[in-house]
Amino acid sequence: MSLLPILEFPDPRLRTIAEPVTEFNDELRQLVKDMFETMYDAPGIGLAATQVNVHQRIITIDTSEEKDNPLVVINPQIEVLAEETERMQEGCLSVPGFYEDVVRPNKIRLTAQNELGEEYVLEADDLLAVCIQHEIDHLEGKLFVDYLSPLKRSRIRSKLDKLHRQKV
Repeated sequence: MSLLPILEFPDPRLRTIAEPVTEFNDELRQLVKDMFETMYDAPGIGLAATQVNVHQRIITIDTSEEKDNPLVVINPQIEVLAEETERMQEGCLSVPGFYEDVVRPNKIRLTAQNELGEEYVLEADDLLAVCIQHEIDHLEGKLFVDYLSPLKRSRIRSKLDKLHRQKV
């Protein structure tokens, strides 16, 4: 297993729309393992393949405190189950150091496949529902900063641009 580099906002590759996974093979399973290792190391609770510059519809999630409940989400589709929304503070491994409130539906049904290609259905609420939606946004080329005002988004971009220039 190996750590994968995580793309950071405003990298334009984060805006790439991911393609469906069609081959469930050893290469895919290795990528999933590497994504979990990268996510846990970061540390984060979710990681979309887009964030590691792989433009396929693959997500890894683990919202457990003990980091012992990994969820593999491939080719996800969601259905909103309740009109209630939840305002939750979100952060992102691709927007390090920034946390902002985002409003999302708080109960969803996820239909997806695991790393073996087996389809499953999962109902999720609260943190897990928010995490799934956040990561699916990545697969669509969308970031949580897109939910913020243009002024807030611009300030975050400026601060990250400055940090990136200092690293070089």
